[in-house]
Amino acid sequence: MPTAMKPLWNLNTLYPKIPLSKIADNLMQSLQQLGYLLSSGNLLDSILSLQEVDAQLSNALSYASCLIAQNTHDQEAIRFNARLQEAFASFQNLNDGLNQQLAKLSKGQFRGLLKNKDLLPIQFILEERRLRALEKLPLEQEALIHDLAVDGFHGWYQLYQTQVGKMRISCTIEGEKRLLSVGQAYNQLTHADRKTRSHVFSQWTKAWDQEKEILAQILNHISGFRSKVYEKRGWNSYLKEALNLNRLSEKTLTTMWQVVTENKAPFLDYLKVKAKLLKQKKLAWHDLAAPLGKKQKKISYTEGFALIEEHFQEFSPSLGRLATQAKQQKWVEAEDRPGKSPGGFCTSFPLQKQSRIFMTYSNTLENLMTLAHELGHAYHSQAVFDLPPLAQSYPMSLAETASTFAEQILSDALLKKAYKPAEKLFLLDQRLQRSSIFFLNIHSRFLFESELYIKRKHSTLSAEELCELMQKAQQTAFCDSLSEYHPYFWAEKLHFYLTELPFYNFPYAFGYLFSMGIYAMGRSSPKNFAKRYHSLLQDTGRMSCEEVAKKHLDVDLTTPDFWQSAIQLAIEDVSLFAQAAKQSS
Repeated sequence: MPTAMKPLWNLNTLYPKIPLSKIADNLMQSLQQLGYLLSSGNLLDSILSLQEVDAQLSNALSYASCLIAQNTHDQEAIRFNARLQEAFASFQNLNDGLNQQLAKLSKGQFRGLLKNKDLLPIQFILEERRLRALEKLPLEQEALIHDLAVDGFHGWYQLYQTQVGKMRISCTIEGEKRLLSVGQAYNQLTHADRKTRSHVFSQWTKAWDQEKEILAQILNHISGFRSKVYEKRGWNSYLKEALNLNRLSEKTLTTMWQVVTENKAPFLDYLKVKAKLLKQKKLAWHDLAAPLGKKQKKISYTEGFALIEEHFQEFSPSLGRLATQAKQQKWVEAEDRPGKSPGGFCTSFPLQKQSRIFMTYSNTLENLMTLAHELGHAYHSQAVFDLPPLAQSYPMSLAETASTFAEQILSDALLKKAYKPAEKLFLLDQRLQRSSIFFLNIHSRFLFESELYIKRKHSTLSAEELCELMQKAQQTAFCDSLSEYHPYFWAEKLHFYLTELPFYNFPYAFGYLFSMGIYAMGRSSPKNFAKRYHSLLQDTGRMSCEEVAKKHLDVDLTTPDFWQSAIQLAIEDVSLFAQAAKQSS
C-alpha cells in the first residue's frame, strides 16, 4: 500500500516569505512603469513589458484565489484580492491604451511592427486586439468602465462568494445531525440512499430559498451592469462578448447546439433506464447524479491519485509526469473541511510554471473524475508555459479540451478493468451522467442565461421570476423528462455570477464535444497521437477554435459532421449501459 497522501496543497513555495502587501506593491510599480512606456509611444517595448506584467498579475490573482478558496474568512487575503482587482482594472486600462495605439496604426505600420521577431509568436493576438479595439468605446470611456467595475461589478461577485461561504445547511446523514458548508452538502447530493439524498436536496433547496432575495439582487446587478456596457458600445447581441472571448463564431455555436438537440433521444432513453433501475417512474433532479447500487465504492485520495498517474502514463509519458509533479510538489488542496469555497478549479502560476488545484475530495468516483479533470487543465497549462505570456491565454471553449480528455482516459481505463456487470453499469452511469450534464444541464443553463439577458435589458427580475425562467429552461432542455426540477439552480451555480467571463456554460458543452471528437480520432489513428494532441494544446492560445480544428484535425466546425462523430461516442455508451442494466438485473 502506498503511503497515505495528505490532501493539502503547498502555497508557500509560490511567494516564499513575501508579504501580500509587498506582492501588491511590486505589481503596482510594474503597472506604473508600463504606463510610462505606453505614454512614450514605444509600442515594441510596451508590448514586451505588458507581457511581463500580464504574467505577474496572473500569478498574483491565482494566489489570491487560492488563499480565499482554502479559507473564505481570510480577511487579509480578501483585502489582498481587493487591491489586485484595482490593479486588474488599471491593467485593463493599459491594455485598452495599447490596443487603441495598435488600432491607430496604418495597415503598413502595423505589418511593419509584426515583422519584429519577438512579436511573431503573438501575431494572432495582436491582430485580434487591433480588431477588438475598433469595436469598443473611446479609451477614456473604457477606462471609466474598468474603474467603476472594481466596486460596481466585480464587487457583486465577491459579495456572492462571501454570502455563499457563510451558508450552513442542517442535514441528517445516516442518523447523525450535521451542519454542512455548501461544498460538503453538495457532495451529499450523490448519496447512495435515496431518502438521504431527497432529504439533503430538500434542505439544500430551503437554504437557497432563504438567500434568494440577496442573490437575485446580485445577479440582477451583474447582468444589468454588463448589459448597459454592451448597450453603450453599440453591441446588439448579448453573445458578442462571450463569442469573442471564446474565439468562436456564432455559426459554430448554433451548429453545435443543433446537433445536440437532434441527438437528445438516446440520452432521454438513458434517463428512463436509470429511473427504472432506481424504481422510479421518472428521475427527480437529485437522482441525476445518484450512484447505482446500494454501496458506492470508496476510493481514497491516495488510491485515486495512483490510478490517475498510472493511466495518464499509459496514454502519454508527459501527461504521467505532470500527475507525478502535481503529487510531489503538492499542487492539490482536496481536504474535506468547512470554511472552504464550494466547487473546484485549477489555476496556473506562469512565473513558476506550476498549477494549483482546489476541490473537496470525499472518496467518491465523482471526486476522482474531478481530480482527473483538473489535472487535465494543469497539463494544458504545462503545454503553453514556454510560450510568450499573451500566447498562453486560451479561451474557455478550448480550456475544457484537456480536462475532458483526461476524464475520458481515466474512465476508459476503469471501464476496461470492470468485469462484473454491476461495476460496468456503475461506471457507464458515471460517464452518461457527464454526457447528460453537457447535453441537457448545460443546455438548460444556456437557455436560462439567454432569457435572462433578453429580459434584463428591460427590467430587473424577481427571485420568483428567476426561478420560473430556470425551471422552464430545465424542462425544455430535458424535454420534460424529469419528475422534479431545481428552480433555485440560478442561485446555486457560481458560474452565473462570474464577472470575468459571461455565459460560463456553452464552452463546457463545446469543450466536451470538441474533446470527444479529438478522442474519437485518436482512437481510430493512435500513431503519434499523443504528440499531435500536445501540439494542438500549444496552439489553443494563438488561434480561433475553427483554425485549431482545421490545422490539427482537418475539420470544419461550422458543419455538423464533426459534432455528430463526437456525440456518437456518448451514444455508444447508452447502448452499453442498457446491456449492462439487463445483465445486472
